[in-house]
Amino acid sequence: MEFYPHFRTVIGAVLLIFNPLPMEALSTLLRVSSISTTLRSLHSLLLVPKSKGGPITIIHKSFPDFLTDPRRCKIESFFISPSIHHQEILLSCLNLLKERLKKDICNLDTYSSLDKVKDLPTKHQVHIDDALEYACKFWAKHLVEVPPIGHGVEEVHKAINEFFPTCLLLWIEALSLMKILDVGVYALSNVQQWYTQVSCI
Repeated sequence: MEFYPHFRTVIGAVLLIFNPLPMEALSTLLRVSSISTTLRSLHSLLLVPKSKGGPITIIHKSFPDFLTDPRRCKIESFFISPSIHHQEILLSCLNLLKERLKKDICNLDTYSSLDKVKDLPTKHQVHIDDALEYACKFWAKHLVEVPPIGHGVEEVHKAINEFFPTCLLLWIEALSLMKILDVGVYALSNVQQWYTQVSCI
């Protein structure tokens, strides 16, 4: 991957994700292996923990404000377009869900109720890692940040149309295992909101 597209993919995700992720999880989500190289020169702007599980965070809000404002960031190679990168993250989330979600993802007894499962949080951490958990929680929030018309929207439609018949029940199961079923309600509302915008155009 060329430097500038690579830079925008990585930094765009760091700036626009709704919950900071550790380097390994961000790499998994984006399918980018050399994130550390991109972040190495930005330690004065980003807090990159030495510990493996620590999330990458922004030190000062002025950094994302600058890179996402075309009036301030005049160098196109470094400009982070929120609509483009929300779409990129959305598609990464949906691809990860399609690849990783499966029936009985935590290998539980089919007939067990969740309140009878021993060490459910531990099983959740083993089988639903940070990247997959992020995708489950936030894919629809990225969707509503994507303009309903423009470049790449057909790819978004295709990804969502593939997600619902193949992954919907598996996604609900994962949310249930994480005890955040309410996230699914809000996510479906976000999907409806986005498609309402599309139908009004």
